[in-house]
Amino acid sequence: MKSKATSPFWVPVYAFLMTIVVGGLLLKLDICHPGREISFIDAVFTATSAVCVTGLAVVDTGSFFSRTGQSVILALIQLGGLGIMTYASLVIYLLGKKVSASDRIAVSQTLIHDPSFNIGKFIVGVVTAVLSIEALGALLLHHMDPTGFYPFSAVFHSISAFCNAGFSLYPDSLTTWKDHLGINTVFMVLIIMGGLGFYVMTELWQKLINFIRRKESEITAHALSWHTRIVLETTVFLIIIGGLSIFFAESFKIHVIEGAQVNKLAALFQSVTCRTAGFNTVNISGVTNISLLVMIGLMLIGGSPGSCAGGLKTTTFRTWLAFIISKIKGHSQVKVGWYALSEESVNRALTLLTIASVILGSAIILLSITEGSHLPHSEVRGNFIEITFEAISAFATVGLSTGVTPGLSGPGKSIIIILMFVGRLGPVWLLTAINSWQREPRYKLPEDDLPLG
Repeated sequence: MKSKATSPFWVPVYAFLMTIVVGGLLLKLDICHPGREISFIDAVFTATSAVCVTGLAVVDTGSFFSRTGQSVILALIQLGGLGIMTYASLVIYLLGKKVSASDRIAVSQTLIHDPSFNIGKFIVGVVTAVLSIEALGALLLHHMDPTGFYPFSAVFHSISAFCNAGFSLYPDSLTTWKDHLGINTVFMVLIIMGGLGFYVMTELWQKLINFIRRKESEITAHALSWHTRIVLETTVFLIIIGGLSIFFAESFKIHVIEGAQVNKLAALFQSVTCRTAGFNTVNISGVTNISLLVMIGLMLIGGSPGSCAGGLKTTTFRTWLAFIISKIKGHSQVKVGWYALSEESVNRALTLLTIASVILGSAIILLSITEGSHLPHSEVRGNFIEITFEAISAFATVGLSTGVTPGLSGPGKSIIIILMFVGRLGPVWLLTAINSWQREPRYKLPEDDLPLG
């Protein structure tokens, strides 16, 4: 009997852990930061942030690490963005090995929710498309500002943007280009594409090709699939609502901290980057609490399934919203678009929300203990929202920070590392992996109703 420890659900867990450990050991080497010392916890923190495409940093990436160290971080970002399991499957495919049915189903459910697809052809197509998009993004950034985005910088930021990592070689991220429409547009397009999901990108590309070729067979009642349409509608809705909310929240601010002035372009950029990427064109520590709360909501939702993005995902948000609306209206079915969701899908979404709430609640309490439990409230006023922001940013693998990351204690950094790791894999995936070790009871208990509410 196949060992439970080798279940396909545990493959990404082992792969991510191994990559993080190897990355941490490499970043600890002196060649990655000549003449400077970095603790093992900081090296592991940086490796985890890169592999989990988060972007939180305890040291400045551009000034602390050498070109070798930056290249190691870039490689970890690329591996994390595409997914370690995707790379492992690609290696198996190139070596002419056969992927087992269980592994094939696990991979397909992660990427496009279709267990019948050709894994080899799909992964080669994904890698080719991703590298092409990143190369085009790098060329555009270098063309628009050859000094700020010299060849290595252009490649680094393009990969970091598409993989939704948020790592930057500049200490103030992208604030220098806050008013540059072209550079902001390139970053936003890369971030959005990386956060849509491989399935959506593949379908949109195929639709574009068919439209150019004017295939009559493509003229159908619904040009896009249900999944793609829901993802696109939700993404556009969140970007617009998020941008407007941040802009109006900052419009009434009287005192403006340097670098925290938010115009329409900056508000739109933050709405895009908050959900997945972690870049910023304004000083996050200088925005209002209302803006921070809006950003927290966007970070929690995150990107879409099968993408480089983290968070609870746009489809989970739509399911939860539809569930609430159906209960208010008294409907028995949960309707999203032109379909009603299955009970299993709704239960999965509610389970994800519950698990995420427990994980985040526990992490916030632990961080409150490690980062100031010995001080009176009057001395840590405002610390709670910063800790909450940091925890959600780590869990949703966003990488935005109000500036508290470098000052975290050792235990605090360990908590953030765990949050990044769990957030990248997904709490439901980890729960499924743990459940794969369990056995379903062979008996049923009598059922009864319990008064609620």
